[in-house]
Amino acid sequence: MQALLAWSIGGPEVFVIIFALLLLFGAKKIPELARGMGRGIREFKDATKEIKDEIDKGAIEDVPEKK
Repeated sequence: MQALLAWSIGGPEVFVIIFALLLLFGAKKIPELARGMGRGIREFKDATKEIKDEIDKGAIEDVPEKK
């Protein structure tokens, strides 16, 4: 449990991370990077949903009908 608490991120850490991102990429690049990350996450979600739907469809087709 202590190891988990050691890796938690609080307010000051988030502030430092955001500040470092501003210094590295600049204010103009951050929205572009966030947009790209959002697209990647959306594509990943769509792919996982598609795979889940295929698995569900296959499971439904494999179930024999009861008489």
